[in-house]
Amino acid sequence: MDTAATPKSGPSETTKPATESAPAASTPPAQPKSPLRSIIVLVIVLVVLFFGGRFVYEALNTTSTDDAYVNSHVTFVAPRVAGQVAKVLVDDNNRVHKGDVIVVLDKEPYQVQVAIKQAALDTAQADLIAAQATVRGQVAQARSARYKLQHTIEDVDNKIAVLRANAAALAKSKSSLELAKQEFDRYQKLLTTRVASKEEFDQRKTTYDSAQAEVNQATENVIQSRVNLGLPAKPADGQPLTDVPEDLPQTFSSVRQAQADLLQSAAQISIFPSSYKLTPKEMVDEFYRRDPSGDIDVIYSKIIKDAPTQKQAAAKLLQAQHDLEDAELNLRYCDIVAEIDGIVTRRNVNPGNNVQVGQSLMAIRSLTEVWIDANFKETQLSQLRIGLPVDIHADMYGKRHVFKGRISGFTMGTGSTLSLLPAENATGNFVKVVQRLPVRIDLIDYNPDVEPLFVGVSVEPVVRIKEAPTGPDAGKFLQPYAPAAGAAVIAPATPTPEAKPAVAPVKP
Repeated sequence: MDTAATPKSGPSETTKPATESAPAASTPPAQPKSPLRSIIVLVIVLVVLFFGGRFVYEALNTTSTDDAYVNSHVTFVAPRVAGQVAKVLVDDNNRVHKGDVIVVLDKEPYQVQVAIKQAALDTAQADLIAAQATVRGQVAQARSARYKLQHTIEDVDNKIAVLRANAAALAKSKSSLELAKQEFDRYQKLLTTRVASKEEFDQRKTTYDSAQAEVNQATENVIQSRVNLGLPAKPADGQPLTDVPEDLPQTFSSVRQAQADLLQSAAQISIFPSSYKLTPKEMVDEFYRRDPSGDIDVIYSKIIKDAPTQKQAAAKLLQAQHDLEDAELNLRYCDIVAEIDGIVTRRNVNPGNNVQVGQSLMAIRSLTEVWIDANFKETQLSQLRIGLPVDIHADMYGKRHVFKGRISGFTMGTGSTLSLLPAENATGNFVKVVQRLPVRIDLIDYNPDVEPLFVGVSVEPVVRIKEAPTGPDAGKFLQPYAPAAGAAVIAPATPTPEAKPAVAPVKP
C-alpha cells in the first residue's frame, strides 16, 4: 500500500516545481527593434507630409479649372480682285510667314489694264502741256488787250491835247483877224482921202479875208476835235472851247470798248473785276493789288497756275495717275499673300478655279497670338483679378512642361448667356446652377518653335491667387477703353514698385 501511495504522491510533488519553472522557459528573451522598419515608417510619414502638405498649400494658395483650352486668332484668306487661279503655293498644315505669296491669280488681264491706264496717263500729260500753252497764249492776249486799253487812253489824251492846240490856234487866228480888220478899216478910210493907194487897200483886204478864213478853219478844227472826243460842237454857254470832263480818258467810248475787250480776254484766264462799274484805271490798280509788292511776274505766274483750262487738264492728269495706280494695285493683288505668321488650314482652292472678291480660299491660324480660354466657376471669380500669374499644364505635354501666363481679361457674360440660344428663365422655372465665365489667359515667353500649343487642346490653368497681380490693369476686373486709331499704347511689362493692385486678392 505504501508503494502504491508513494508513486501517487511522488508525481504531484515533482510536477509542482515544474509548473513553477514553465513560464520562465516559454517567454523568449527581449530583442532590439529593426532599423529598416523605422526608416520605412519614417519615409512613409515624410511622403504623406510632403504630398499632403503640397496639396494643402495648393488648395490654400491656388485655384484651377479643368475646363480650359487653347485658342488663337484665325485669318481667312480672300482675294481682293476676281480672276482665275494660276498657282497655289501652300497646302494644309504648311507654315507661312507674313508677306509670303500663297496663291497667284492670272495677271494677264490686269497687265493689259495697266498698259491702257499708262497710255491714258501719257495722253493726260500731253493735254496738260497743251493746256499750259493755251493758257500762256490767253495771258499774252490779255496783256495785249491791256496795252491796247492803255494806248486807247493815251489816244484820248492826245485828242484832248489836239483840241487844246486847235483852240490855241483859233485864238491866234482871231487875234490875226482882229489886226487884219483894223488895218483893213484904216486903209479903207485912207482910200477915200486918197492917202493910201488902191493897191495897198487891196493888200489889206486880202490879208483880212485870209485871216477870216484862218479863223473859220481854226474854228472847224476845234469843232472837229470836240466831236472826235464825243463832245458837243459848241460848249455850254459861258464854257470855253477846251472844256473837257476830267474823267473823259476813262469814260470815252473807245476806252470802254478796249476795256470790254480786256475783260473778255481776262475772263478766259479766270480774272474778273470786283465790279463792272470800275474805270480802266481802277481796274488796273485792282489787278496789281493781286500781289502785295505789285510784281507783275508773280501775278501772271499765279494766274497761269490757277487758270481753269490748266486746272482742268491737271485734274484729268491726276485722275489718270490714280487710275494707273489702281490698275497697278489690282495687278499686285494677283499675288495673294499671308497677312500673319501661322499655319494654313481649310484650304479649298485649286489652280484653274475662278474666284471672286472676298471668297474664302483658306484660313491661317496664328502660332504666336495664342491664349487660353479658361471657364472658371462663378464661385471662383472672387479670387481672380487681371494680372494674376498662372501656371498652365497642357494635356498634350502632361506634367513635363509648365507654360507661364497671366490673366488678361474677363468675358462680359457667361457661356449660357452668350450662346446662340440663351436660357430663358422668365417663365419661373429657374433652377440655380453654378455658371462658368470665360477668362482669358495670355501666355508669357511662349515659343511655338520649341513647344507649340495647338488650338483646341485641353489645358489645366492653375492661378496663384496669393501673389500680387502684375502688368497692365493689374488688380482690375475690366480693361480700359480701346485706344483711338493711331494712338500709341505703352504698357509696362512689369509693374513699378509703387504700383499697387486696385483690388487686393481675396483670401479663400
